[in-house]
Amino acid sequence: MIDVDDSQFEDMVKRALDSLPPKLGAEMANVAVTVQLEGGRPGLLGLYQGIPLTKRTTTYAGVLPDRITIYRRAICAICSTEDEVIEQVRRTVIHEIGHHFGIGDPRLRELGW
Repeated sequence: MIDVDDSQFEDMVKRALDSLPPKLGAEMANVAVTVQLEGGRPGLLGLYQGIPLTKRTTTYAGVLPDRITIYRRAICAICSTEDEVIEQVRRTVIHEIGHHFGIGDPRLRELGW
């Protein structure tokens, strides 16, 4: 386990988001990415809550943004080095964004995410 400073971890999440291809980022719609510094369920690295883009219909309007939460404590608990944290943050961010685009866990695992 490694302990990463709160602001440093938030910066890792920001860098992971900034590393997305611009076209992919432009396709994301009505989604907020947040960091939960403490708490969360053991082993839960990230969580997508919302209506995936593939499930939105013409009646989709006036709803709160979808949420992607990245859990600092859980990620730090499975990493030994700062480089491992950076890579796990990146993998977790991409995994949860995959859910936003309607990709399920089995397919994300097939893709290595």
